[in-house]
Amino acid sequence: MFYAMIGAMLFGLIKAMRPRQWVKNVLIFAAVVFDRKLRNFPALIDTILGVVVFCLIASAVYLINDLTDIEADRQHPQKRHRPIASGEIPVWATWLTVVILLGVSFPLAYWLSPLFAIVCAAYFFLNLAYSLWLKHVVLVDVLVLASFYVIRVMAGVTIIDVERFSPWLYLSTTFLALFMGIGKRRAELFMARETGVNHRKVLHSYSLEYLDQLITIVLTISILAYSLYTFSAENLPENHIMMLTIPFVIYGIFRYLYLIQVEGHGEAPEEVLFNDRPFQVNLMFWAASVLIIFYIF
Repeated sequence: MFYAMIGAMLFGLIKAMRPRQWVKNVLIFAAVVFDRKLRNFPALIDTILGVVVFCLIASAVYLINDLTDIEADRQHPQKRHRPIASGEIPVWATWLTVVILLGVSFPLAYWLSPLFAIVCAAYFFLNLAYSLWLKHVVLVDVLVLASFYVIRVMAGVTIIDVERFSPWLYLSTTFLALFMGIGKRRAELFMARETGVNHRKVLHSYSLEYLDQLITIVLTISILAYSLYTFSAENLPENHIMMLTIPFVIYGIFRYLYLIQVEGHGEAPEEVLFNDRPFQVNLMFWAASVLIIFYIF
């Protein structure tokens, strides 16, 4: 009985660490890929270790978020089934896991690069500020959500010796992340109206019409920023073949917009990646095109 309880608790902790959301940390590979260092074995290994570190820190953040949102999650139709909100794992075990995760990840981050450790610390404390305060501030909440994606790209840059990483990639990431952040709020607001349960105070400050306008603005800038990257970055082929990847980005954005506004998805952006087959296929074609252009042409 005792071992069964321990096993159930460990399973609940792993579930609460949200390993499905670790997919977001693939953005850390942006530096090693777009700086043409994918064949550089030491740089690749350091980047992989950096992804592991970020996954541990991100999981600690998710656990803290669930602890601070425990009452609100219990009112949510889906989130009330989370291990912490449902009482599957005790609070003390969650806090102990947070301490262990941070105690392992930050020393390893510093060993990889002191600057990488600083970026990890910035990500962690910004997440704390978001959980405790910033998520309740209208507009600031979506800006902070977007910054988490940009910080992941920055983290990858600080791990390796980057020679030519285009600032257009930062700009593209920023607006694409804003697009997903605003879409997340729209999906939450739509669900709140459908169910009559509003688990986020900040949703009272938004309307579907306003969020749709923001999505249109950010979507337009996202496509423009990526398009400018494809023919202005220094380390791209001189024949501008990178522009052939623009249609994949446009389709991906349009598909995500369709899922948000027509299908009513988007509350959990990572679920789109795992569940929507057209989006997955398009993403694979884009990634394959980038790798071929960078490492074959």
